[in-house]
Amino acid sequence: MSTAPTRRALSATEIVTSLSKLEGWTLNGDGADLAIEKTYAFANYYETIAFVNAVAFIAHRQDHHPVLTVHYSRCVVRYSTHDVSGLSVRDFDCAARLDALLV
Repeated sequence: MSTAPTRRALSATEIVTSLSKLEGWTLNGDGADLAIEKTYAFANYYETIAFVNAVAFIAHRQDHHPVLTVHYSRCVVRYSTHDVSGLSVRDFDCAARLDALLV
């Protein structure tokens, strides 16, 4: 018997509490399209792509992949957990890991 916790969608209260711990992340969408999103700004394309590569490494290690929208000097990151049709702890954990890249 496995003791690993199952993934589940967070309640509205859990989402608000988790979001309050992150700086600059916003809640977007509703229902199954609910996600957290943040725009990271950079000085140039090189810095943006370096960030994108770091995000890819984290996504691979965590086995949790955000939607990325890449521009010359910014990257929009959007997290949701498709298999729970909402937000899970993993979304907020990965968001915090990305923020830690730029400290």
